[in-house]
Amino acid sequence: MDTADLLAITADDLTIDRLGERTVDTPLRDLLGGREETVHYVTETDRVLLDDTLGVAKRRGAAADLPAFNPGGPREKLYFEPSTVTAAIVTCGGLCPGLNNVVRALVLQLANAYGVDSILGFHNGYRGLTDGSAPLTLTPQIVRDIHNRGGTILGTSRGGQDPAVMVDTLARHAVDMLFVIGGDGSLRGAQKLAAEAAARALPLAVVGIPKTIDNDIPWIDQSFGFQTAFARAAESIRAAHTEAGSTDGGVGLVKLMGRHSGFIACYATLANHDVDFTLIPEVSFRIDGFLECLRKRVGQQGHAVVVVAEGAGQELLPQRFETDASGNTRLGDIGALLRELITKHFADNGVPLSLRYVDPGYAIRSVSANAFDAVYCARLAQAAVHAGMAGFTSMVVARWHGRFIHLPIALATASRNQVDPHGDLWMSVLEATGQPKFL
Repeated sequence: MDTADLLAITADDLTIDRLGERTVDTPLRDLLGGREETVHYVTETDRVLLDDTLGVAKRRGAAADLPAFNPGGPREKLYFEPSTVTAAIVTCGGLCPGLNNVVRALVLQLANAYGVDSILGFHNGYRGLTDGSAPLTLTPQIVRDIHNRGGTILGTSRGGQDPAVMVDTLARHAVDMLFVIGGDGSLRGAQKLAAEAAARALPLAVVGIPKTIDNDIPWIDQSFGFQTAFARAAESIRAAHTEAGSTDGGVGLVKLMGRHSGFIACYATLANHDVDFTLIPEVSFRIDGFLECLRKRVGQQGHAVVVVAEGAGQELLPQRFETDASGNTRLGDIGALLRELITKHFADNGVPLSLRYVDPGYAIRSVSANAFDAVYCARLAQAAVHAGMAGFTSMVVARWHGRFIHLPIALATASRNQVDPHGDLWMSVLEATGQPKFL
């Protein structure tokens, strides 16, 4: 996040919608068996500064007047009476490591910490709120082992649905709070749901858990599943490096996820230092300069490894106007194009080439979460339940500068988190690969 983005944010941008004043005098400690020492509460005066260094230096205001996030965590009083709550969960968009972990943790937190008896899981994302299908009743027993496998037991889908129809479904099932696990498109849908419910004066809390394997949602330290993704990607790079180093003129070409943001490519590159060239959407390159550098690198060391994010180099491909079900522009296949151009360039220069092309995307998306992401998913889910029970709505839970916060959906979807071509992450990649700028 650059300086201009930070300074443009005001306190109003960080205001979180609430259904009303918290009226239920049901302290969380009572739900935890009266164990006072196990409970801490977030107070109304607690805040998480948007930026605790640049903000103070540039704005030169009192700390109390600086833009700050509403912190995540348990509140002493609740908006909903837990014993009467019906909660619902949907998973939307593409697969990502940790989806089942979040579903499981939501159910366990609702049932064990708050005593919620009615938890529904709607099938296949937002489609399950419009197709008339019966939701799945979720219990701790049903979700007990789902974190050990990838994917989502609820199923998922892409594409928007009519908010009015979805709210009709939620009202029919007497749902008090809806947890939406999805990316920016899904979160925009959640905002429309919350607005529709508000227009009907329905007390529906809509809480998002941001899911994006590309780590491209702004104002969060990191998205869940990202660490698992780049760790698995690093394994694919290691395999490509082994193949490339075992043949004459070996080139390993690895295409990774990253439509608009090259975080997976960058972090996977830094994870093992086996990569010679990393290409990401945020940094343009001249194809002739890249091919020349690649041929020289192979000549110098006998092999090379190239990592390319799927959204890189789109200007080299014919412009496409088709979109997928989520409204995303369909990308051209940069991996296939590079494979073709590398093969032709080496042949035209009479240089031996043994090229191995690896596209591990779906294999990475479908794996179960690693230990770090498993913990992160659990804590995000707990923060989401605390927010929903306190009556916060049209917001997502996130972690910012190490603390869990409530982030307005409007702010989370207003921009995209990307690798800064002038920042320290990209500098680290350039230092690790030794690649020049192909500008």
